[in-house]
Amino acid sequence: MAKVLGVGGVFVKSPDPAALRAWYARVLDFDILDWGGAVFSPDAMASKAGAGVVWSAFDADTNYFASSTADVMINLIVDDLDDMLERCRREGVEPEQILLDEPSGRFAHIMDPDGVKIELWEPKPIGA
Repeated sequence: MAKVLGVGGVFVKSPDPAALRAWYARVLDFDILDWGGAVFSPDAMASKAGAGVVWSAFDADTNYFASSTADVMINLIVDDLDDMLERCRREGVEPEQILLDEPSGRFAHIMDPDGVKIELWEPKPIGA
């Protein structure tokens, strides 16, 4: 029987795709390839316990995506949340919320230029 193996990508519309690609490259260090996207290897997550691609549906009236008005939020796994937040700050991007002691790791919320909330997630190390 056929089954879904995982999320194959995140695709977004933007009024200025080139500027949005440049922001993700500059602020979050995405390696934007010639065709206009970035590819992330599952091997990069191997050292983090519980790291993986998650799909979840939220109630329509959730406040978890606030202050974004978009119907989606993107969770990105990072290897060093403190360093990533410092990189963001150097680019003028301040976190809206920081959650440092969650059962599955550490989180911070930022907004991209199109108003989509980005949840940065540093999973707990294996054995932690």
